Amino acid sequence: MIVFLWGFTAILGKLISANAQVLTFYRMLFAALFLFIFIRFFKKESIKISKKLFIQLSVIGGFMAFHWLCFFYAIKVSNVSIALSCLSLSTLFASILEPIIFKRKIDISEVIMGVVIVICMSLIFKTEFQYKEGIFYGILTALFGTIFSVFNGKIFGKTSSGNIIFYEIFSGFLILTAFFLLTGQIFHLNEISTHDLTLVIILASVFTAFPMLESVNLMKYISPFTLILTVNLEPVYGIILAFFIFGESEEMSPIFYGASLIMILAIIVNGILKSRKKTAVKKVQN
Repeated sequence: MIVFLWGFTAILGKLISANAQVLTFYRMLFAALFLFIFIRFFKKESIKISKKLFIQLSVIGGFMAFHWLCFFYAIKVSNVSIALSCLSLSTLFASILEPIIFKRKIDISEVIMGVVIVICMSLIFKTEFQYKEGIFYGILTALFGTIFSVFNGKIFGKTSSGNIIFYEIFSGFLILTAFFLLTGQIFHLNEISTHDLTLVIILASVFTAFPMLESVNLMKYISPFTLILTVNLEPVYGIILAFFIFGESEEMSPIFYGASLIMILAIIVNGILKSRKKTAVKKVQN
């Protein structure tokens, strides 16, 4: 359900005419506000955390902000299908980063799957070269998204999941504010229509605050790699929705769809193999 909701973020990103910087700024502002209200007034929990933890969450929040900036920019300069297909690279990045962060052995099946995904992405780049800028920012989207997902797994349990996601989004908002102040772009933030602002509020609440909060809660039951693996279904929902909503602007070459299908199948097969491997290990242990 969470991934299905995330599938709409790209759709809303294209429907909102504001540029990527303004869109990300208001998304993080309203998402942080909704989370604060939910945590303090509905769950009535404390948001106090240590200074050390705040710094850690702020760094992760910075990667989250860059992830969303690159994602929306990729949509603006190319289309929804390109931006979403690049998210499949998250699995490759996770197969490299997670063993380093969690100090576990590299899984050869993850490496093989990563090679398959790189080959497919190379085919997409070759056939859809006119979208090279969108592909570049799409790759950065996958990288930054993987970094904050993996580090969320590392930091899980140090405070409530609500606090984790609130401080990450809030600190990401502060980082963007500082960036806009330093570059003088702060005065352009009022260049957003009422229609766009309404869509951003919907994006920040239904499609950001709620699923982000629940995704952190899922760390109780699944690993960051498994979460990222599941998130790779987002392109499936997003690309299908984009095709029906935007029509011709989302039509891609047969090679694009073939390569995307192979990437998604590789991810699903890897997930099935991992599940069977864990089941086999548990039987041996019992």
